[in-house]
Amino acid sequence: MRAGLRGATRWARRLRRPRTLRSRLTAGLVVLLALSCAAVGLAAVIELNGFLTGRLDQQLRDVGPKFAASLEHGLRQTDHDGDEHADTRRQSTGTFGARLVGGTVTNAAVVRAGSDATTLTTPLDPEDKRRLARVPVDGRGHSVRLHHLGEYRVIATPGLDGDVLVSGLPLEPVESAVHQLELVSAVVFGVALAATGVAGAVWVRWSLRPLSRVAATATRVSELPLASGEVALPQGTPENDPGSEVGRVDAAFNRMLGHVEDALTKRHASEERLRSFAADASHELRTPVASVRGHAELALLHPGPVPPQITRALERIAAESARMGEMVDDLLLLARLDAGRPLERLPVDLTRLVLDAVTDARAAGPGHRWLLELPQEPVTVTGDAHRLHQVLANLLANARLHTPVGTKVTVSLEAEGAAAVLAVHDDGPGIPGEIQPGVFERFTRAEHRRRPEHRGGGAGLGLSIVAAVTEAHGGSVGVDSRPGATTFTVRLPRRPGQ
Repeated sequence: MRAGLRGATRWARRLRRPRTLRSRLTAGLVVLLALSCAAVGLAAVIELNGFLTGRLDQQLRDVGPKFAASLEHGLRQTDHDGDEHADTRRQSTGTFGARLVGGTVTNAAVVRAGSDATTLTTPLDPEDKRRLARVPVDGRGHSVRLHHLGEYRVIATPGLDGDVLVSGLPLEPVESAVHQLELVSAVVFGVALAATGVAGAVWVRWSLRPLSRVAATATRVSELPLASGEVALPQGTPENDPGSEVGRVDAAFNRMLGHVEDALTKRHASEERLRSFAADASHELRTPVASVRGHAELALLHPGPVPPQITRALERIAAESARMGEMVDDLLLLARLDAGRPLERLPVDLTRLVLDAVTDARAAGPGHRWLLELPQEPVTVTGDAHRLHQVLANLLANARLHTPVGTKVTVSLEAEGAAAVLAVHDDGPGIPGEIQPGVFERFTRAEHRRRPEHRGGGAGLGLSIVAAVTEAHGGSVGVDSRPGATTFTVRLPRRPGQ
């Protein structure tokens, strides 16, 4: 449960964290501006609160404890009816006065709006009296909260009879002014942050346009197949100010792109020369190889007596000439496929090809057990029937030559959506792990896995022809091998509309 919560928390953090450089710069700009605005607003609020509170303290000192002194010996002022009330002359509305004797509040009054004299209509509660008793008698302003009156700024001064006179003014005007400043600051800074965020995003986007072009070009280059063939790289990005960081990145990227283009051009030229040489050499070798083979077979037909050693030599010459001829044909086929020579594009019944290929394999390897797994309906692809038969023949020959007698070889064919899947599975010793990554490369051989009677046979071109022909048909081939189970899987696009 805890691990799940930690994973969810990390996922949420990654989701909130800006990913692109543009968003990070914009977010950083907005955060810095927000911190600056918060610092300015806090300083302004503190300064205004201190200033207004100081003005209130000065007002209390200027007026003095006159209102509180009128409570010192009872009610001092006489009204037109002859009644005495607290003296509120020259006192502003909300002025508070209290008299304390021995730390106990004996009298308290507050000036109400529209009256010249008043007493507290609601008595002070015990907590209010304790707070007033704790005010230092130092002639300096102190903030006190009275339960029924709110926040007050009070000054305590000694009276004439050993009592303490407390005079106070409400802090509500100061708090209102401070709250008004906070509201105005929040609105102004909020608008400023929003405008800065939009303007900053536009500015950062405009400033990082060269980097965006570099990223777009690099993305297009990364999507190109650079392994083989002719590659047309996209144009480099426009040059920018070489004195800026972006300009230096741009220039370095263009230079790197030029070097890569030169290397790819040279690599393609080298491949073309190698393909041309292989094709020309294979084509030129076919005639002398056929001639050597023909002369050897002709010599074997000589009616006169021939020493056994000569007969054996001629037989070996004929056999090796035949093997060399097959190798030359394979090399010529690979060279043509590398050059992109088109193959036939005709309907091919893979089911019939599998039946024919397995029949041939049974005749060539009677010691193996050959099994077939075919669908009820024919599976048809578009391609070159001769070359596809060669793919099947090479896979079956590979299974026959690289596994001992008695090995079970299963050939299966099925349709999976728009693909025809052909699999050749055997329960032989498997392909060595170090060989598997390059098993479809040319001249790859695993001699220590071969049967003894076939050591030295084959040139390691069979599986490379399988891969080249399959790719020329728009398909793919793969292998999965371990001791006791080796499977070659060929996938070909099915004929449209099947």
